[in-house]
Amino acid sequence: MNQIQPRPKRRLFGTDGIRGRANTAPMTAEIALRLGQAAGLLFTRGDHRHRVIIGKDTRLSGYMLEPALTAGFIGAGMDVTLAGPLPTPAIAMLTRSLRADLGVVISASHNPFEDNGIKLFGPDGAKLSDETEAEIEALMEEDLSGRLAAPSALGRAMRLVDAAGRYVESAKSSLPRGLRLDGLRVVLDCANGAAYKVAPAALWELGAEVITLGVSPDGFNINHECGSTVPSALSAAVVKHRADLGIALDGDADRVILADERGRIIDGDQVLALIARAFQADGRLSGSGIVATVMSNLGLERYLGGLGLALHRTPVGDRYVAEHMRAHGLNLGGEQSGHVILADFATTGDGLIAALQVLAVLVREGRPASEVCRLFTPLPQLLRNVRYSGASPLLSPAVTAAAAAAEARLAGIGRLLLRASGTEPLIRVMAEGEDEQVVAAVVDELCAVIEAESAG
Repeated sequence: MNQIQPRPKRRLFGTDGIRGRANTAPMTAEIALRLGQAAGLLFTRGDHRHRVIIGKDTRLSGYMLEPALTAGFIGAGMDVTLAGPLPTPAIAMLTRSLRADLGVVISASHNPFEDNGIKLFGPDGAKLSDETEAEIEALMEEDLSGRLAAPSALGRAMRLVDAAGRYVESAKSSLPRGLRLDGLRVVLDCANGAAYKVAPAALWELGAEVITLGVSPDGFNINHECGSTVPSALSAAVVKHRADLGIALDGDADRVILADERGRIIDGDQVLALIARAFQADGRLSGSGIVATVMSNLGLERYLGGLGLALHRTPVGDRYVAEHMRAHGLNLGGEQSGHVILADFATTGDGLIAALQVLAVLVREGRPASEVCRLFTPLPQLLRNVRYSGASPLLSPAVTAAAAAAEARLAGIGRLLLRASGTEPLIRVMAEGEDEQVVAAVVDELCAVIEAESAG
């Protein structure tokens, strides 16, 4: 049985930065200002002129948070470079490319427009560690008035006019030299989000015929009935236009879900399997394995085992995947939800670059996506959330005993995962195995015990 150990407690930061309802704590201009001041002070190291680059998605509330963060960083003595609406991986790339001290993305990813978030990248383009986020939180609670920049040392703000073009060229360069997409028809859903300009441009410049969805953001329609979390429109459009592949990004374009030419959905696990096989064949896969989270399907693990590759599992969250990749010298990892990290090209999940690797395989093999992109049959998997009050029931003797019994029942045919939500008082119970009825029974019985313990 897998029980995920809790990470260090932080009040504001979750598994992917700070997130919440716009104009309500913690997503207020005041907190954004304090965050800019604290992060700016922490990352002012050395005598050089310090710089932070800020990007955002298309939410209305970005107009509130961007100037507040800008003011905080300027007050800490940092110069601010504004990139405007760009995918999260673009900001990570630009942070390194520009030798910035810090990168900031204002986005709530796949959430509705009412929410927003702020995530930070270090000078290496990687998301900050739990420990660094805890340092920033501690600074935000201090009186910083005596540590802010003197009037003559305030930062300046400027706009990076070629930010989009830099990212488009970076994404295109991830394809093997000379490979083009001429003759391919692609449906692309940008979720009315951050990639609405750059993703269509990159695909078109590579030669593809591009049919676009979700490229008319108005501040309110990001992720609304579109994008990777609602791929039904993508599937229908692929069939209607007889496309070779459908690509659905989320609001900040760090994840991707695909649809084959029949409109059937291809999730992140299948994408990881395909890229792993292709990279292994080309001698480009590092470390004889890939990284995924505890949520990835057992079918993926078995498929990789058949190729002689290991599947390393981490807690849920693409930054934990990235941390493990860096620590163990692996260059491919991701999540079932569509975060795919290709360390040779990006430091974080990049939906466009992942889709380009799949398109490259389609071009080379000359076969339809329905044949190329389905490398294993997923095992039946069931996830259920149990809400509790008071102390977590995970460590109670009754739950521990029930979990052990469930694990014994799945031995050899599946696996069990128990974990506490990092944002809500929920216990997540997930089981998967070869027998769908056994999986359902295991989840039902374990949830009943957890509910009884919580009520008692």
